[in-house]
Amino acid sequence: MQIPTTSVGGLPDPLPEGLLVLDVREDDEWRLGHVDGSVHVPLMQLGERYAELTGPAAEQVLVVCRSGNRSAYAAGFLISQGVDAVNLDGGLLAWQGAGRPLVADGDRPPTVL
Repeated sequence: MQIPTTSVGGLPDPLPEGLLVLDVREDDEWRLGHVDGSVHVPLMQLGERYAELTGPAAEQVLVVCRSGNRSAYAAGFLISQGVDAVNLDGGLLAWQGAGRPLVADGDRPPTVL
């Protein structure tokens, strides 16, 4: 299956309404830095929790991880479930490298682990 993919440069800034950003990294990675407003569902929980992502507010799901590998797998799974999902090529490393903002839990500066 060909996984739809986009680069950071292909995403409008700010992100459009109706685009849900799904972060499939682990809890410790999420806490250190994530896209503001994104939804966190670790990859290993996606099979049991993907229904949380299919509401009327989300027309499309942008799936992200650190480098784009886990998110490609997650996007493929979501597509097989009928979700309009797209993988972020290069993941949050590319996002941060392009100067796009991240937020972190607590008072530390955000980073991608």
